[in-house]
Amino acid sequence: MNSNTKKILVIRFSSIGDVDLTSPIVRCIRKQLPNAEIYFLTKKQFQPLVQHNENIHQVILFDDNLKETIATLKDIGFQYIIDLHNNLRSRLICAAFPLTKVFRFNKLNTEKWLLTNFKINHLPQKHIVDRYFESIAELGIVNDNSGLDFFIPSNEVFDSNTLPQTHQEGFIVFSIGGQHSTKKMPVHKWQQLAMLLNYSIIILGGKEEQQEGEELSTNFPHVVNYCGKLSLLQSAFIVAQSNLVVTHDTGLMHIAAAFKKPIVSVWGNTIPEFGMYPYYGKYLVVNYKAEISNLNCRPCSKLGHKKCPEGHFLCMELQDINAMALFVKENLHLASQ
Repeated sequence: MNSNTKKILVIRFSSIGDVDLTSPIVRCIRKQLPNAEIYFLTKKQFQPLVQHNENIHQVILFDDNLKETIATLKDIGFQYIIDLHNNLRSRLICAAFPLTKVFRFNKLNTEKWLLTNFKINHLPQKHIVDRYFESIAELGIVNDNSGLDFFIPSNEVFDSNTLPQTHQEGFIVFSIGGQHSTKKMPVHKWQQLAMLLNYSIIILGGKEEQQEGEELSTNFPHVVNYCGKLSLLQSAFIVAQSNLVVTHDTGLMHIAAAFKKPIVSVWGNTIPEFGMYPYYGKYLVVNYKAEISNLNCRPCSKLGHKKCPEGHFLCMELQDINAMALFVKENLHLASQ
């Protein structure tokens, strides 16, 4: 190892979108600090998001055992730690390196609490990626504005020849998954959208959405359901091959942004003002944020709930499906040029 090599640890335990939003930080450090070796600490289930990133020297997996993780990290030794998760566990890890310079991301939890509980908005009008860069400004690293990265290895490439013939010349993705129910649009709203779009559609989601996917694809010959049938990286490949993506505020939204796809992002209990909307950097890519902005109950949570706290779920039930369909029809051609 070169004596000038600087070992840098980046910490982001979860989740899909949050981990992918760190990719500009990793890329810019690697490009702007040529002697940097970047180590990335994340949970095992999110390994596919970073293990093929060409800018990362080594991925270290966290299995909730702090003692073993700290021992592994101490065997490596770091000049800098960039804590982009900033929770109790990441702070305990950083505390084990008292002589190492730590850069810590401000999650603005107080500001989010004020907004969700009292609708007082003191959040900065900045994307979380730009706030990530603010946290490491002392390193002299600047945003190259090239957007997000996402790397798919050849063994995870989905065989497009297995798609129906109707989908081999282009398709839209409906990403219907979501960790929290209040971030997910009801199936009947997705069915309304499918009815208005005379285009080939692929539905993506996890095993939890298999039944919803089947219900949505029933009676729609132009809709194919892949919920629960693909790995995360295979789903990402489908997104990369698509012409446009309609998605909830979830990880696949950020993956779609990494591939510079036109996006219809559907917002329920969360809001774009949290700073997690599609991020394209310097690239001008059309996207439409579908939200009911005049509800005094939004946002009701920075993450989500199992069901609407108010019992009406108007943030999704009032979604303007006609407006979404119009955006798709007017902008679908942009992705296929």
